[in-house]
Amino acid sequence: MKPLKYRTANVDDIDNLVSLINQAYRTNTGSSWTSEHSIVSGDRINHQQLLDSLSQQNFSLFVAEMVKNLESALVACIGLTFQQNAVAIGTFCVNSHWQNKGIGKQVLAYAEQKAFAICPTLINYEMFVLDARTELIQYYERYGYSKTACVESYPIHANVGQPLIDLKLQHMTKSVIKEM
Repeated sequence: MKPLKYRTANVDDIDNLVSLINQAYRTNTGSSWTSEHSIVSGDRINHQQLLDSLSQQNFSLFVAEMVKNLESALVACIGLTFQQNAVAIGTFCVNSHWQNKGIGKQVLAYAEQKAFAICPTLINYEMFVLDARTELIQYYERYGYSKTACVESYPIHANVGQPLIDLKLQHMTKSVIKEM
């Protein structure tokens, strides 16, 4: 597999990112191994929500592109929201046609390294995962994340889709390992 090229997302990416995020989270196509299509209906994000996120001072969204013959294709994205000595990882997705190829693993590792480079005082990486997505929770556990006792209600008020089943957000955390 060709290496991924990473860069910070900008407003010119919004339409493509909205399509990528909604496709990755809410459809089950390509080589998709996990999705929310059977547990949440509606869009995961819209143009205005992404524009608002990109304007936040403590938020950065990174895109991963596959470069082939001087053409680049957006294949993944991941967001970092900095909060004191922690960073929340979210808006993480891989185009379903590019899943099961090790891209998610590469993108997550990149995000963790980038977060530490931006904020060397980080203590924890954090994320929230839908509790019904046990395969995704297990995936993050393989990469050092652990479930915490913190479980929150699904954010219906955030306009990120309507749950089709009873859903909660499971908090997960991973300690930042500082190299000596």
